Amino acid sequence: MKIHSEEAFESTIETYLLGAGYELIGPDKYDGDRALFSEVLLTFIRTAQPKEWAKLEALHGTNTEATVLKDLTHWLDTHGTLAVLRNGFKCYGRTLRVAYFKPAHGMNPELAAQYASNRLGVTRQLRYSQRNTNELDLVLSINGIPVVTAELKNPMTGQAVTNAIAQYQQDRDHREPLFEFKRRALVHFAVDTEQVFMTTRLAGSATHFLPFNKGRDGGAGNPPDPAGRAYRTAYLWEEVWQRDSLLDIFARFMHLQVDEKRTDDGRKIKKETMVFPRYHQLRAVRELEDAARLEGPGHNYLVEHSAGSGKSNTIGWLAHRLASLHDEADHKVFDSVIVITDRRVLDRQLQDTIYQFEHRQGVVQKINEDSRQLAEALINSVPIIISTLQKFPFVTRQLAKMAEERGENSDGVLPTRRCAVIIDEAHSSQSGETATDLKEVLGGDVLREEAARYAVEEGVDNLDELYRSMAKRGRQANLSFFAFTATPKHKTLAVFGRAEAGKAGQPFHRYTMRQAIEEGFIMDVLKNYTTYATYYKLVKASEDDPNVERKQAAKALARFMRLHPYNIAQKTEVMIEHFNAVTRHKVGGKAKAMVVTGSRLEAVRYKLAFDSYIREKGYSWIKTLVAFSGEVADDEVPGRTWTEVGMNGGIKEGELPEKFDSPEYQVLLVAEKYQTGFDQPLLHTMYVDKRLAGIQAVQTLSRLNRMHPLKEDTFVLDFVNDREEIKAAFKEYYEGSEMGEEADPNRMYAIKAELDASGIYLGEEVQRFIGIYFKPKQRQSQADHQAMNAALDPAVDRFKALQEEDEEQAELWRGKLNAFRNLYAFLSQVVPYQDSDLERLYTFFRFLSPKFPKRTTGQRYSFDDEVRLEYYRLQKISEGSISLRDGKAEPLDGPREVGSGARHDDDVPLSSLIEVINERFGTDFTDADQLFFDQIIEAAIEDGSLREAAAVNPEEKFALLFSGLLETLFIERMEQNEDIFARFMNEKDFQSLVSEWISRKVYSRFRSPHPKGKGE
Repeated sequence: MKIHSEEAFESTIETYLLGAGYELIGPDKYDGDRALFSEVLLTFIRTAQPKEWAKLEALHGTNTEATVLKDLTHWLDTHGTLAVLRNGFKCYGRTLRVAYFKPAHGMNPELAAQYASNRLGVTRQLRYSQRNTNELDLVLSINGIPVVTAELKNPMTGQAVTNAIAQYQQDRDHREPLFEFKRRALVHFAVDTEQVFMTTRLAGSATHFLPFNKGRDGGAGNPPDPAGRAYRTAYLWEEVWQRDSLLDIFARFMHLQVDEKRTDDGRKIKKETMVFPRYHQLRAVRELEDAARLEGPGHNYLVEHSAGSGKSNTIGWLAHRLASLHDEADHKVFDSVIVITDRRVLDRQLQDTIYQFEHRQGVVQKINEDSRQLAEALINSVPIIISTLQKFPFVTRQLAKMAEERGENSDGVLPTRRCAVIIDEAHSSQSGETATDLKEVLGGDVLREEAARYAVEEGVDNLDELYRSMAKRGRQANLSFFAFTATPKHKTLAVFGRAEAGKAGQPFHRYTMRQAIEEGFIMDVLKNYTTYATYYKLVKASEDDPNVERKQAAKALARFMRLHPYNIAQKTEVMIEHFNAVTRHKVGGKAKAMVVTGSRLEAVRYKLAFDSYIREKGYSWIKTLVAFSGEVADDEVPGRTWTEVGMNGGIKEGELPEKFDSPEYQVLLVAEKYQTGFDQPLLHTMYVDKRLAGIQAVQTLSRLNRMHPLKEDTFVLDFVNDREEIKAAFKEYYEGSEMGEEADPNRMYAIKAELDASGIYLGEEVQRFIGIYFKPKQRQSQADHQAMNAALDPAVDRFKALQEEDEEQAELWRGKLNAFRNLYAFLSQVVPYQDSDLERLYTFFRFLSPKFPKRTTGQRYSFDDEVRLEYYRLQKISEGSISLRDGKAEPLDGPREVGSGARHDDDVPLSSLIEVINERFGTDFTDADQLFFDQIIEAAIEDGSLREAAAVNPEEKFALLFSGLLETLFIERMEQNEDIFARFMNEKDFQSLVSEWISRKVYSRFRSPHPKGKGE
């Protein structure tokens, strides 16, 4: 045997496995009729289950072996190998096991002995067919049942992994018993010394292999062995095929995923996929499990996995394993696992997957009704609970109510239990008061005891609730958080990341966007990126030349340009003609496109323009849908309003994704909807007519990245954004994010000192408000709402006086107040503060801020009669790929002191400002003011917990509660657009937009006989 031959490669693998608990099974032991190593299998059953065998032998005598094999092959052919491995099979009323899997704990010696009895076999050069003499390089079996096949290649002799793949596709007939889907071998590997690929379904030339590589330097491939002793691919047999590992994969990773698909003619069909974990999933889940076992509750773990990483499966596997995790002393680590997600597909997938592992119902409970259902699940310690974050603020009241119904006296506090909290999309889930409410609920009575201890230490009576509010913000010894995100923000890295090699904010595990693209799991959406520039000239059409405020007038002129019929008509023509000539022929003629607009009114105008142009050109094969929130009025059409449902011919909001998925519709026009979390593999082209930056640019353009068997590329046509800015946004996440400059805790105290010295509020007013707000529940009364307002009103009056005297100083002060609030909300999750004064002031400011009068934003202008468009040209200025391989990624910096006031620019003549706008081509201005309000209202209406609050509270109490929850919605929406937030920092005080009419509108919608909203 030559040392550089394929045979030597094969022998290396065999030798390692034989030294690690496998046994050599000769190819002559293979039963070609049954596709089993029948002798090995029968010996295992006879040895491991002697009592069952004896009973069958008493019944069948010398025919026992043939009877057992007959029934087994029937079960394998009917139910599949995986189900039989896990649950055994029936033979004349007796249940026979063909494998034993490792128990979750070591308390039962009998289970441990059964697990040790498994026989894992390795077979080389298996002649598997009775119709030809083809041989498989390697087969792995569990107790005589073949489960893994492998074709090995050696680049040193001119054969690579691609040849192994071609061998499976061309020479391995999937109709052979060994290769039949589900019925015998479950996974097939193509392996050389450099790379590994795998598939779970052979289908001739249509067989699709997936990479099974570790990744190298943030991209695809495998690193060399750092010790220089083994192949790059040695991890496959040394780690993945290792005895315990392989048994674990078949016990608690592999599962049959059943998806319901709709055909082009509308029929529903079921598609079965055997899921084998990808390498990064296997590694991430096992490392997280090992760390949680070693460290116990009370720790945070950040998982930065790109889109295309298979996050749903990773979360499902992790949830199942954490729910049964025991430490080295065989104590259960977590009482419950709580999955926080808004994705309905994850609900169903978790339940289906875990049922296959457990083969029993009740392990997973989806909270799809109300907060009472969540409270009951928590009381009953359901192993895995799936819920949205928004239900947690109401759990305490539900617990107290349930105790009252049982005739018990309770303050609504759970007994402290150890919980693992898995957060799906952590970049948008961990901010705001709702997240701290989750920690408060799960903190249970230990949190209350800790608060009482704080109160005793500080010598304060009747303020336990204040100290509980402080304690809930930081890390808690009974809670571990497992945060998943593809696009972490600085806050995500700071709260959930770890310090590694002297660098803070490091993820526990990472699978990069670059690796996902290079391995072919997502498309590179920047590969075909075309930008257009709009050149235009505005002229003053009126005789007079009024003085106008520069910034507000500039926004109005930009809006005039964006909504101008000629601008919309020209862009509509470009988009539709491109779609008709190029896009509609992509993805096997099924390609779809999305148009991203800058405002709801723009979406309405584009929808009307698209439909008109399509009718005019006779393009009957193109149909459009539009997505926006609420009602839209157009000052060009007085008395007329538009809604999404009305413009879509009655299609309900919840039906829109399924309708767009059908062959009937090709183009979706959106305004702040479907730009995150929307999965549509047929989406090929995106037309962008909106300013995008930072995380929003990544999330929006990434709607195109989903794979489809017929999808070869994607296309972006951008009318607004600069290529370099888009590149910078993606570069932050391409090879993994990096935490930048951290917020300075000392600066928060400096801001507090400046606020204290201003005289806008007095210390006794803060104490009076806090004494009422944190009053023990048994002492609360109807008069409390009035008393809280009375404590806040003097500060409101002083602020108003300052605003009248010096508006700029008042807005600077408002900015400092919000800087303090944001810094404390962030830092209190990272730094274990023991300063109750900070919590007092933070709480006081939370309720003071909404009572301040809105800032004056200057005059609003409409120049429809004063300005006309004289010149317009739409020109392609660049096309081709935006490469992310070069350049440096900017780190994600933390919050700093921010918040100057709203500064009113000097007035300038309208004609002068028009010249400035013409020089800039109007491309730097956006309009999202009214959209912000409408979306907040719609988000509130969709929240079932708020509906619950409105149903049981008078309007005044609802308003107070609503103001606190509303803050969370504002912060989360603000953070979705970090670039605009940074550029227009004087707009930072979103909380001031909270006013009585918003609360009244939401409350009246909830209390009306037919409130709009989908419920919980």
